[in-house]
Amino acid sequence: WPERRAAGMVARGLRALRAAAAGRGRGGRRGLSTRPARAPAADYQDAIRTLNSLQTNASFLEQLRRERPDPRAQLEAMRGFLERSGLQVEDLDGLNIIHVTGTKGKGSACAFTERILRGYGLKTGFYSSPHLVQVRERIRINGQPLSKELFSKYFWLVYNRLEETKVGASWGSMPAYFRFLTIMAFHVFLQEKVDLAVLEVGIGGAYDCTNIIRTPVVCGVSSLGIDHTSILGDTVEKIAWQKGGIFKPGVPAFTVPQPERPLEVLRDRARELGCPLYVCPELDAFEAGSQALELGLAGGHQRSNAALALQLARTWLQRRGYEAASRPASAGSARLPSATTSPRSKEGTWGGSWGGHTNTRWPCRGPWGVGGAIGWRSPPPCCPRSGSEVRVLLFNATGDRDTAALLKLLLPCHFDYAVFCPNFTELSVTGSADQQNFTVTLENALTRCLENQKTWGRLLEEKGGQETPWLSPPRQVGGLLEPAPLRGGGAALLLVPPAERPLNSPSLVFPCLSHALQWIAQGRDPHLPAPPPKGGAHPQPVASSGAVLLQEAATIHVLVTGSLHLVGGVLKLLDPSLSQ
Repeated sequence: WPERRAAGMVARGLRALRAAAAGRGRGGRRGLSTRPARAPAADYQDAIRTLNSLQTNASFLEQLRRERPDPRAQLEAMRGFLERSGLQVEDLDGLNIIHVTGTKGKGSACAFTERILRGYGLKTGFYSSPHLVQVRERIRINGQPLSKELFSKYFWLVYNRLEETKVGASWGSMPAYFRFLTIMAFHVFLQEKVDLAVLEVGIGGAYDCTNIIRTPVVCGVSSLGIDHTSILGDTVEKIAWQKGGIFKPGVPAFTVPQPERPLEVLRDRARELGCPLYVCPELDAFEAGSQALELGLAGGHQRSNAALALQLARTWLQRRGYEAASRPASAGSARLPSATTSPRSKEGTWGGSWGGHTNTRWPCRGPWGVGGAIGWRSPPPCCPRSGSEVRVLLFNATGDRDTAALLKLLLPCHFDYAVFCPNFTELSVTGSADQQNFTVTLENALTRCLENQKTWGRLLEEKGGQETPWLSPPRQVGGLLEPAPLRGGGAALLLVPPAERPLNSPSLVFPCLSHALQWIAQGRDPHLPAPPPKGGAHPQPVASSGAVLLQEAATIHVLVTGSLHLVGGVLKLLDPSLSQ
């Protein structure tokens, strides 16, 4: 696509959507979204709306990427915010922290670790990101998200302390969104008197705001790969250096098997920081002579995450005197001696759950089933094709992720349609406050979706053309179609990319999740509006012919992937009770 025509397409789309999407992504002079500074009442929704005012604007984020401020100053600022909230860094020493970083699988490893240790009767705290449906999922006690009442209590406690001390503060008046939640999590875990806290790093490690802790009990590194290149670096070795920044003198650290070059970087970092580093054995070593462990999370790659979790839990128990455990052979060894799992460890690993964060099949509503896959390294499992079935890919990827590599893994699933849309559940900003995101503009989000669609079409061409005989003839398309009326006054908008030549790729771009799911479901889901009657059929050829096939299909299988925020948005729309 010529850049000029693609930009024009997005501009036309934005003009048509501006009334519904007004205000998204606009911000104040200092880089924070323009929202009320204080909420009038301390209930949950007021707390979330005020929290959202701390989201850094998309334009300000772009400015930071260009200017690249000293990351060490960011950690110093975090310490300042923590002190203004009423805590000292030394106070965090008593949380008995397990600190985990990585590119893929760190959330799953944390979830396994927390569940194993909870199986010993310990009171656990768990801080993770991002959330799927509600912000309070990020801070958990004994595996359960904070209640709305507790979330509101601690939010206003921290917020008011920071508000009262902002005059003359060296590092700005208020911390940004993720920093604030990290400080709030520390307050929660200390005041709720947890026995331990499992902390998942946000981005990187060395300069992540969770890394203000001084003395974790044990550290972990899950599988490394390329991600967040604008922040962490454009090679896996640079990223490994950042991840190894969580190592602390004398604190044991464990990693899953890594490619040799990033593993050598981790070893160098461990030596530099005086940290004993060990590579976990495969999960088979824990199963020797006993029944195979069954994991609560699907996917073969979860076995390495479970092996890491078992070592983290075992080491935590050993260092805290809860369980006698054999000591690692030596800091230089590449493998630990074979270890056994206690019945409670096995129970914990069996029971690990991390809804929506990994390969998941959600309950079918009649002949309509939706599943999510996040963090896969090979093609996600697809159900065997049978009868009159239509397969749909619902995809979005943001940030620096390699979209082509992700989509290439999905080609063997033989999707009949690929649908691309931003992570916005609705076009209106008046929806759930938990789902609001001001860190990306609608324009940038739509542009990325069109780029993802283009990548998908190119991959299909490289594969050798389409394998779906029912496709309509090649067509000329361009511009933004007028909305087709839906029952109840709604309107499903469809973006159609400009093309230098006829397109024959069964893919569509929608401006939000609700419109995409309305088209896919074709009235099969009670929580989604029904499509228009025949008289209001969508004039776009792929959308129109696809609607007929979807209506006539005996089964529709949908894979939602590419972004946890996308999966969370789908969960919210299909199960409104999750927002309660």
